[in-house]
Amino acid sequence: MKRTIILLIAAVALAKTFQSCSVEPTYYSTVEPSTFYSSEEKVYQRFTNAFQYWTTMYNYSPIWGSFTSTSGLSTDEFVMPNRNGDWYDDGYYLDHYNHKFSPAWNGEWYYYWQGFTRGTAEVFDVLDDIEKNVDFEALGMSESIRESLLNQLNVLVAYYYLMGLDAFGGVPLYTSKQDAIDELKGRATAQETFDYVETLLKEAIPLLPPKVAGAPEDGYITQGTAAALLARLYFNAEPYIGKTMWSECADICTKIINGDYGYYRLATRFQDIFGYNNSTCPEIMWTVPSQTGKLELDGGSLPWGAHYSTWQYLDNPNFMSWNGYCLTPSQDINGKHYKNEAGNLGGPFKLGCPYDKFEDTDLRKKNYIYLGSGEYEGMFIAGKMLNTKTGVAALYDGSREYTEGDTVYMVDQIAQLCPTKVYSNGRKEGALYAEENSGVRIVKFTPIPNGADNTMYYDADIPVIRLTEIVYMLAECKYNLGDKATAANLINSVRARYFTDGDPNPVTAANLDKYRLADEWLIEFIGEGRRRTDLVRWGMYTTESWWDHPADGPGKEYLNRLPITISMLEANPKLEQNPGYN
Repeated sequence: MKRTIILLIAAVALAKTFQSCSVEPTYYSTVEPSTFYSSEEKVYQRFTNAFQYWTTMYNYSPIWGSFTSTSGLSTDEFVMPNRNGDWYDDGYYLDHYNHKFSPAWNGEWYYYWQGFTRGTAEVFDVLDDIEKNVDFEALGMSESIRESLLNQLNVLVAYYYLMGLDAFGGVPLYTSKQDAIDELKGRATAQETFDYVETLLKEAIPLLPPKVAGAPEDGYITQGTAAALLARLYFNAEPYIGKTMWSECADICTKIINGDYGYYRLATRFQDIFGYNNSTCPEIMWTVPSQTGKLELDGGSLPWGAHYSTWQYLDNPNFMSWNGYCLTPSQDINGKHYKNEAGNLGGPFKLGCPYDKFEDTDLRKKNYIYLGSGEYEGMFIAGKMLNTKTGVAALYDGSREYTEGDTVYMVDQIAQLCPTKVYSNGRKEGALYAEENSGVRIVKFTPIPNGADNTMYYDADIPVIRLTEIVYMLAECKYNLGDKATAANLINSVRARYFTDGDPNPVTAANLDKYRLADEWLIEFIGEGRRRTDLVRWGMYTTESWWDHPADGPGKEYLNRLPITISMLEANPKLEQNPGYN
């Protein structure tokens, strides 16, 4: 996967590393643009600078990235429980889960605000430089290439502002580097932010190249990428600007599926989407490139969540893990399934319980096993951690609750269950009472090879947009427009790939309601950093309860938007705080 964007971004990072390690300083005169832009390669090198910061937003993502961690940690998908002091960190992570979003301290929402504002600044710097200083004609670069490069940067600006709109509402809007230099701005309205993003995307789409059949995804932006972002904007228009745009979203989704913006097809296996050679998967519409030894993006699906002994199970001594987050549980302290026995922690709840929401015959629900030669099966680690291929088990080391030498057993519960440990106040369950084996773990992004194939470790790219999202958006639009049958068929067209002997619980017009739709988004996109957005769109983020998370209650709708931290307000006195956080 020797792709240009990887090589150029890696080269820039490497040059910075060498510069910082230099023993004796070397002095240069100022590099003039006319000197620097001496070749097409130099133009692309500067162009990819704009994407360099974007890749850092996904370095430990989507579960751990700046734009996505709040989404996962504050919903019914994942929880970072207190494991007898491990990962409690003065309640930092549980405050996200409990929706205690305070502007007085820098939670993950601080990094979110910092991420989109710095990201736009980085893009405008590159955009200004290229527009002013590159003579495309002299370098033999066509007008279509010029339009493509400049409009890819405009789409990247739109992407950052869309992320800002999603989390905070209206944000300060700049149109160029000089605009930012001339004036420190306050927040635009949500409508103004929406309109600006829409304009950038609509103007860029016809000037971008469409995806060509067989062409690998390389991190660059195509017509399909921009069209998908525009569909996202319309899809969530109601929470953004108080207006539904189902027909507008459905129109774009239909065009994408029909190939109007390039060649895209649903994958037949989930491994093709998330595996080592996924750059060639026709389902992926935008991806963060990753490659061992060049641009290594962790993906964050397993290391931050895996049990300490997972390296034994994986047969990979190079694998490091920190036993942090896990799926919200499907069973209570007594082993009863919330799916059928809801209400053990403060009342009935329909959301969450993700592991139970996967059918038992779903190919994704198998335990993750690396099969060799880049192939693997399964997406989770649950139950007895015995590798059925190697026969090697992960063992407790005795440093925490369980006995040294015993095989690790991952439970779909978060409770005090160790039979040999005495709890003076009785055994409890909840996010404060996890043990080392509490919670099912997910292996979705960056699958882990065995030690023999460790050179493949980072060869899986990180999908940011894929065609299934377009199909599901269209399905929800059809549902909201009164066409449940079409909505069900669209979702089933995706579900079919996960079963070898047929789907035991297909979606039908009869069983499709808002909770079934919310469940379908949950299981298909689990860990992909969009859950908060989906729950907000459905009006469920503050009104519904899930495991160990009672509904926020009436008057708490302001939690649908995140606070701007005091440090940011002090840096820009023109900013106004979101309502409810004063």
